[in-house]
Amino acid sequence: MTHAPDTAPVWQALGGDPALLPRIAYRTRADALPARLPVVELARACVGACALAGAEWTAARTGRPVPAVTVDDAALDTAFTSERHLLIDGRAPVNFAPLSRFWRTADGWLRTHANYPHHRARLRTALGVGDDATVDEVAALLAGRSAYEVEETVYAAGGLAVALRTPAQWAAHPQGAAVAQRPLLTRESVGEADPRPVARPVRVLDLTRVLAGPVATRTLALLGADVLRVDAPQLPEDPDAHADTGFGKRSTRLDLTDGVDRRTFEELLAGADVVVTGYRPGALDRFGLAPEALVERRPGLVVAQVSAWGAYGPWGERRGFDSLVQVASGIAAIEGSPAAPGALPAQALDHGTGYLIAAAVLRSLTEQATRGGSRVLRFALAQTAGWLTAGWASGDLAAGRLAEADAAVGRLRYALPPVSFDGGPTDWERPPGVWGTDEAAWR
Repeated sequence: MTHAPDTAPVWQALGGDPALLPRIAYRTRADALPARLPVVELARACVGACALAGAEWTAARTGRPVPAVTVDDAALDTAFTSERHLLIDGRAPVNFAPLSRFWRTADGWLRTHANYPHHRARLRTALGVGDDATVDEVAALLAGRSAYEVEETVYAAGGLAVALRTPAQWAAHPQGAAVAQRPLLTRESVGEADPRPVARPVRVLDLTRVLAGPVATRTLALLGADVLRVDAPQLPEDPDAHADTGFGKRSTRLDLTDGVDRRTFEELLAGADVVVTGYRPGALDRFGLAPEALVERRPGLVVAQVSAWGAYGPWGERRGFDSLVQVASGIAAIEGSPAAPGALPAQALDHGTGYLIAAAVLRSLTEQATRGGSRVLRFALAQTAGWLTAGWASGDLAAGRLAEADAAVGRLRYALPPVSFDGGPTDWERPPGVWGTDEAAWR
């Protein structure tokens, strides 16, 4: 029996009115996001809940009935693989660096993530190889080592490597067991604050990085939010990833260890309605940016926190990405073969979680219009993976779903958003700008 994610339990987890579920219509395709696991069903559920939350929020602002929602498999397939459709002046981006890949080890398989320069440097240091080490040389080195030993060695050096596990092995792992005890997402209403006027534009501080968080804030921008992404100047960003997820937003850089920049950030926070964070748990706490600290300084705030493994358990403070969560949680084993691991047809944990985040933020804003208060929302890619794998037992879809636009970074071909409801937006109002060059101010 194969588990099939359904929109109804997602909508229930979001606190939505079940009477609104019949507003969703589905256009299905048998060839969308093909996989052994029910990836397209996950995509339908996440985007369906997000679109319904957007429609509900729109109705609250306009005083009109909640519009009908359409979830189209062709749109899902294209949007969940948006980075593969992106063209910048006709050039396709490089989505994974040479050292971000599967490696055969003495006792199984290992996957590394080294897209960012600092992660590559830490990986090389942990493995004891130089900057000029080739893929073949690294492969020969890892072939004689244990995947689990390398996992711990690279983590200790601040790098990213995860050993391949089966679903049963992940269930027996302390982190896997901790994840299994958590729901898909958590929503907490905290403190007291006056109801938020629905007519006022929503301001979103985007403190996220690849990929779930940026997908969430990109979606909120689509639905009319004023989204300002804030990055630290010393942290690099992939300009291609920014071009894919920067639609509708502005982007600035602030050094929170600098007094002037810190005051600017606090001024932004004082005017914000939503903060979305996507750094590993604890990384922002020293700046006073833990969810509890944020809502204490800004009553009425909605704070959404997303991480790879969850803010608990032995891996609670570890870095992670979609590809690594797939390897640890058993997904790569399910989608692979006896000869080699596999992968989902898209970074579905990232994209799916991104739409869940946007849905939860929109539902929180709708609730706040009458109930007030602050909201703290928490998500983890590993929890989305657990939802996807629960109950596991052993034409051109992009046609009409792509668009082109001139942007400061060049001529872009990009995937159109899958969130759709009658009378709602069909594209972002502005293309992505150059990363980190916008003024640190609300529009």
